[in-house]
Order: sequence, then C-alpha cells, then structure tokens
Amino acid sequence: GIVSVLGGARFRTVFLWGLLSLLIPVAAIAYGTLFERNWYQVKEVDIESPSLPGSLDGFPIAQVSDIHLRSFAKRPESLRKAVGKINAFDPDIVCFTGDLVSMDVSEMEGFEDILKGIKVPVYSVLGNHDYHIYAGKKDELDETVIASKLEELKERERSMGWNLLLNENRIISRGSDSLAVIGVENTSASNHFPSHGDLQAAMEGTDGCFRILLSHDPTHWEMDVVGKDIPLTLSGHTHAIQLSLFGWCPSRYLFKQYRGLYSEGGQDLYVNIGLGETIFPARIGTRPEITLMTLKKPNDKE
Repeated sequence: GIVSVLGGARFRTVFLWGLLSLLIPVAAIAYGTLFERNWYQVKEVDIESPSLPGSLDGFPIAQVSDIHLRSFAKRPESLRKAVGKINAFDPDIVCFTGDLVSMDVSEMEGFEDILKGIKVPVYSVLGNHDYHIYAGKKDELDETVIASKLEELKERERSMGWNLLLNENRIISRGSDSLAVIGVENTSASNHFPSHGDLQAAMEGTDGCFRILLSHDPTHWEMDVVGKDIPLTLSGHTHAIQLSLFGWCPSRYLFKQYRGLYSEGGQDLYVNIGLGETIFPARIGTRPEITLMTLKKPNDKE
C-alpha cells in the first residue's frame, strides 16, 4: 500500500503490474519451449571475398551447429523439419560446427536416419559437449569410458556419411580452382572448455586453396586464426545463451563474437546460434538457426 500511495497510483494498478512482472518470465519460457524452439530461422548471408576464385563465385553452403540431440528426444519431427529446410536450399555442402550430443552418444538413437536425410556432403567437427565430459562430476568420470564413447560417436557420425574432420581437411575442386574445408577439434581461449585443435596440421596440403575453417568455439578465431590465410571461419557454441530481449542479449558479456557475421582484416567469422538447447529447454528471442551462405566475389564498380 505504501508504494501505491507514494507513487500516486491505486493499489490495484500496482498489484497488476507486479503480478505481470512475475508472470512474464513464466510466459516467456513457455512460449520459448512450445513455439520458438521449433520455429526455425533461415538466415541468408552473402560472404564476399576478393580472394575467392571465379569458379567458386556463387558457391552455396548451409551451416548448422549445436544440434544437441538430447533436446530433440521428444520432438524428432522438428529435427526432420530442419533437415527439409536444409535440403530445400540445395546447397553444395553442409557444414556442421559441433556439439551433436549434449551428454552421451546414446542420444543419437533414432536420429541417425533423420540426419542421413541431408542430401549433400556434410563436413563436421567436434564441439566441447561431444567429448562426453559433462555427464557427471569430473572426479567421477572414467577416462576409459569417456574415450570409448567418444570413439563411438566418431564412428556413428562417419556411418551417417558425414566427413568428420579431426585436425584435417577435404579439398573440393571446381574447374581449375579448389576450396579447402578445414576442420579442427574443439579449441577455446577459455580453460573451462577442452582444447584439442591443431590448426597447422589441419591446414596441411591446402596451399593455393580458398580456405573455410570449421571451429566450434568462436574464441579460437582471434586466438589463432586472424592473420592467417583463412578467409572464412564458421563457428557455433554460444547459442546466444538462448535468450535475447528487444535486441539485448547477455551472451555479449561472455563472448566478443556471439552471433552473426564478424570481419577483421579481410577475414570473416560467422557464428551460428544452433538448433538445440542445453541451458534450459527453450529459446527466447533466439530462434534455432539454419544459415544459408553464398560465396561471392565483390562487385567492384569503381
């Protein structure tokens, strides 16, 4: 009552606003759980690079990231819908930038046939969750079991026909020109996440190619990629913390590059905010993303 008197407002008005402020988070989470996490945003992005060979001008790429199959356990049709959207774009390749699972390789059960439905070659890397280090307290984790589960995940990805890149590359030829898809194991500037990447080894044999790097954690870009002949890096990891309200996203306080396109010194980084969830089973203002990229030469009219 004191607040309403001091503010010159009736108690009923203050009560209703207070009740609304309590209900907004609940309503937002319900909305993010029931609707937004299944409402895919398809972002079309042109990547312009003066070093792009002419025969690769117009080369279409789809990027997806952070599927976290555990989050699709009760909604497989939603993942099937995402695969349909990828195929509808008719890309030349799909790049998956890590975190296929959240806790355990068993999350793949029932989803391999859906993911096999992607009609073009898929190039993938591992994310921090794929190393199976979050299933329990660190001092309780059996390293032998973890290693076994990781190897199983690798084999199951390969059995889907995916090209899993473990500090290695694949070269795609177009006429007399070549594009190198380079993949590193998870590499992070933070000690909280595993780092197993070897960029130098991953780049071996790609001299003269237009290079695209797949690296799950975007902090790797400024840490080791900027300044090298790698025009485009694709990352994920951040999820934009699955929360963005009226353009404000708390992820910006944790990651310098947390969603979308960033450029520095003629190099580009694109951070995809993922398909699945880990923090909570909802997305609020951060709809799951499928990125459709087209490589282009700049249109110089000068």
